[in-house]
Amino acid sequence: MPATDPKLPGTGASRLSTPLLNFAKRSVLAVQTYALLSWRSVTNVFSPPHYVADLLEQMDVIGVGSLPIAIFTGVFIGAVTVLQTAAQFARYGQTQLTGDVVAVGLVRELGPTITGLLVAGRNASGIASELGSMLVTEQVDAMRAMGTDPTRKLVTPRVMATVLMLPLLVAIADFSGLVGGFVISYTSRHLGAVQFWSRAINALDFSDLMQGMIKPIVFGFILATVGCYQGLNVRGGTQGVGRATTQAVVASSMLILLADFFLDKLLLFLSGHVL
Repeated sequence: MPATDPKLPGTGASRLSTPLLNFAKRSVLAVQTYALLSWRSVTNVFSPPHYVADLLEQMDVIGVGSLPIAIFTGVFIGAVTVLQTAAQFARYGQTQLTGDVVAVGLVRELGPTITGLLVAGRNASGIASELGSMLVTEQVDAMRAMGTDPTRKLVTPRVMATVLMLPLLVAIADFSGLVGGFVISYTSRHLGAVQFWSRAINALDFSDLMQGMIKPIVFGFILATVGCYQGLNVRGGTQGVGRATTQAVVASSMLILLADFFLDKLLLFLSGHVL
C-alpha cells in the first residue's frame, strides 16, 4: 500500500491533533508575551528615562475622563442596593441596617468590581485601538528606529496611570453610592441622616477598606496591560484594530472577574489573620 494512502491508520488522529497542538502553542506564546510585557511595564519604572509628561497625560485621559462614569454608576448602584435591601429589612423591622449593608457591599465588592469593568470597557478598548493604530501606521517601528523603547514610552505610562487613578475612581464611586443610597433611604424609608451615616461608617473596618483599595490596583494593572498587549499585537491592518479592541474589552473583563474571585478568597483569609 502506498505511503500516501489516506486510509493509513493514524492519519485522522494526526490531522486532528495538529490544529490542537498549534492552538496550544499559540496560547502559550500569547501568555509568555503578555507576561513579558507586564513585567517590563513594571521594571521600567525603576530605571530612566521616565516619561512624566506622558504619565500625566494618561492620568488625565484615564482618570478625569472616567470620572463622570464613576459618579453616575456609583449613585445608582447605591440607590438600587437600598431599594432591594431596605424592602427585605422592613419585613423584620430592621430597616436601620440598610446603611450597614450599603457601605459594606459598596466598599468591598460592588464599587471596585463594577467600576473596574466600566473603566475596562472605556480605557482598555481605547488603549488597544490607539496602540493598534500606531502599530498599523508604523509609528511604533519609527520609535524603534529612533532608539525609543515603545514599551517604556507607550506601555508604562498607561499602566502606571491606570494603577494610580482607578483606586481614586473607586473611592469616588463608593462615596457617590453612599450618597445615592442615603437619598433613597431618606425619601422612601424615612431614615435620618445621622442614623444612616453613623451606621454606614461604623460598619466599615480597616480590612474592608483594604479590600476595597487593593482590588482596583490589581484591576487597573490587568485592564491596562491587556489593552497594551492587544494593541501592540494587532494583525491584519485596520480590521485587526477592531478585533483587538473587542478582544481587549472581553479579555480584561473576564480577567477582572476571575481575579476578583481569587482576591476575595485571599483577602477574606488575610482579614481574619493579618488585617
